[in-house]
Amino acid sequence: MSRERASRRFYRVESQHDLLSHMDKGQLASLENRWSFEAAWEVANKVGGIYTVIRSKTYVSTEEMGEQYCLLGPYKEQCARIEVEEAEFPPENPLSIAVNKMRQQGFKIHTGTWLVDGNPQVILFDIGSAAWKLDEYKQELWSTCSLGIPHLDIEANDAVILGYQMAHFIAEFRKAAEEYSESPPRIVAHFHEWQAGLGLIALRTRHVDVATVFTTHATLLGRYLCAGNTDFYNNLSKFNVDEEAGRRQIYHRYCMERAASHLAHVFTTVSEITGYEAEHLLKRKPDIITPNGLNVKKFSALHEFQNLHAISKEKIHEFVRGHFYGHYDFDLEKTLYFFIAGRYEFGNKGADIFIEALARLNHYLKSTHPDVTVVAFLIFPAKTNNFNVESLRGHAVTKSLRDTINDIQLKIGKRMYEVCLSGRLPNPGDLLQKEDTVRLKRCIYALQRDGLPPVTTHNVVDDWNDPVLNTVRRCQLFNTIHDRVKVREHGRFSI
Repeated sequence: MSRERASRRFYRVESQHDLLSHMDKGQLASLENRWSFEAAWEVANKVGGIYTVIRSKTYVSTEEMGEQYCLLGPYKEQCARIEVEEAEFPPENPLSIAVNKMRQQGFKIHTGTWLVDGNPQVILFDIGSAAWKLDEYKQELWSTCSLGIPHLDIEANDAVILGYQMAHFIAEFRKAAEEYSESPPRIVAHFHEWQAGLGLIALRTRHVDVATVFTTHATLLGRYLCAGNTDFYNNLSKFNVDEEAGRRQIYHRYCMERAASHLAHVFTTVSEITGYEAEHLLKRKPDIITPNGLNVKKFSALHEFQNLHAISKEKIHEFVRGHFYGHYDFDLEKTLYFFIAGRYEFGNKGADIFIEALARLNHYLKSTHPDVTVVAFLIFPAKTNNFNVESLRGHAVTKSLRDTINDIQLKIGKRMYEVCLSGRLPNPGDLLQKEDTVRLKRCIYALQRDGLPPVTTHNVVDDWNDPVLNTVRRCQLFNTIHDRVKVREHGRFSI
């Protein structure tokens, strides 16, 4: 690896020991009047993978910055009421002063702590309460950046309102922080993706004295180009970005993302391939690569991790037993579990390639390893209207069998105890009585089924146009007895 490439990457393993001295829960940062804000559309608002990225880093962030670290995002009641514990900041805290000033101006703001690891402070802005300023925000954006937002693009309008609310808050906060300590405030505002990028643009055009960081997890135009079945990476340097964005009617969104990346003091991406993408589509090379990762210290106790793994695997085993009842002819000890999950972007997330690979693997295992089984789970937020009744029935009959066996085991234990107390060994007839045999036969007959195990756990809306199910049909992965690859699609979004 070249020196330049090594210097650009952020290696957690190499930096771990150096960072330990800074994990003082914000004591040093408080003395130095240092503050860190992290803004994203998915703060306490589960939409996609960025929610998980931010949630996974809150523990380390609070260990280092303590109450000097705060997350900013939109208030989405459905998510916030189960993920956020609402509370007010201490009265003298500059966070409280800035929030109260904005509330006095008519904005609705929710404050509290996010119920995740680290329990970080969070400020959520009610977009609807600032909708009356949308035209004013758009006028300012046009005057400063020559960037126009179509009236009918609701998502872009919401991003404008949220961005200017966050910029307004940070500006008010800086004023309050100047009086909070003798040391001048040093503030970093970190924005994720184009939906929050308007906050960065507003801070820079209003000349608010804060350091800004912008992170893109995948460029907006890149997502659209990949979804359009283009030979993306081989033609990355050849795209006319303005023309491609305009053709897909996202030119204004593309300009918002590009402006945020160029106005940021520091521009980062989460991988080298995304950095290469940003260099050609956003026309700025990232200053540093900050790859997503796991908090490995959380799994440092290997035996605990192994125990959790065994418990989770047994739960999956139990699900498979129930789902494939009547066709349960494979050994779970020789079964592999494959998973794919994410937003329902059939091509971008690789579901098409995944299913095609499963079909080829199924053919390979039939001819070479007939004793090995693969169960593949496809977890996407597809639109569903109810649970699949056949899937529920499978779990009901297997639970009935398990409960019956547990009851019979208890009775056999008591009978064995009584017989042994009399000084003799029990005979099989003393243990398993005719009544028990009848109960077991009834459960076994209930396990018989006429059809094949369903592919979905839920009833998918308009399933004949569902890309996953259509590909499963084309590849003929129907969960027959002869198939060595079994497929399960989990739809998680109900309507």
